[in-house]
Amino acid sequence: MPLQLVPNPTAECSTPSPTSLPPRRSPPKRKAQERPRERLLLFGPKSLSETELLALLLGGGRAVQRAQAVLDAVGGLNGLSRACAHELREVIGIGDAGATALAAAVELHRRLDRLDLPMRRPLRHPREAERFLRSLLGDAEREHFMIIGLDARQRVLLVRTIAVGSLTRVEVHPREVFRPLVRAGAHTCLLVHNHPSGDARPSEADIELTARMTDIGRFLGIPVLDHVVVSANGFVSLAELGLVGRGPGDLPSLSSHPSP
Repeated sequence: MPLQLVPNPTAECSTPSPTSLPPRRSPPKRKAQERPRERLLLFGPKSLSETELLALLLGGGRAVQRAQAVLDAVGGLNGLSRACAHELREVIGIGDAGATALAAAVELHRRLDRLDLPMRRPLRHPREAERFLRSLLGDAEREHFMIIGLDARQRVLLVRTIAVGSLTRVEVHPREVFRPLVRAGAHTCLLVHNHPSGDARPSEADIELTARMTDIGRFLGIPVLDHVVVSANGFVSLAELGLVGRGPGDLPSLSSHPSP
């Protein structure tokens, strides 16, 4: 007689019941302040910190921590504006993609600021050209000397770099300064140069050069309205300091107009 297996009612089933499985845990919800992308969409970019804005550019895991590492390594936003992609890629957690994204964002900021020069409206005060000038010269590693030619209504006619010097000085000849202004038929002009040291206060050499160029401009009929010194940390108008000579035939200085 063939054997028959009889199920043992006391034997335990080897397959676990659904109630024996551990409960599935949902991933922890991040707080609102930990979601810079969502907060930017809801409240705009001004609601985000500098670190969070950089984190959005970097993307990927631990973006906020990596963004803070970048700021710590380069010395904040001022350092970031001067850092090149090769320096940024040396920061732990920042590869080629992150370094080039940050460098591209900084360059786009510079180019947007260069659009700020008022080409079609009167330049009533040197501060109206501050963003433009600092975007050109604020992070330069050598001294640059530039001129801005204005028409009879003080609208910008031309912008020219006349000379590039060393870390601490630049040689400028009046002939090179006024030749493009005469050719363009400029009515007045601004002198501009930068201090790579970060200190925008004019030196004695700056004051002497201003006096010399002012005299020559008066003789040629192209008055020098101002001499502006730009740095990464400052912007100084020599006319505001009373250091631009004004003879009886001079037009009013730009600084005599109220700042908008």
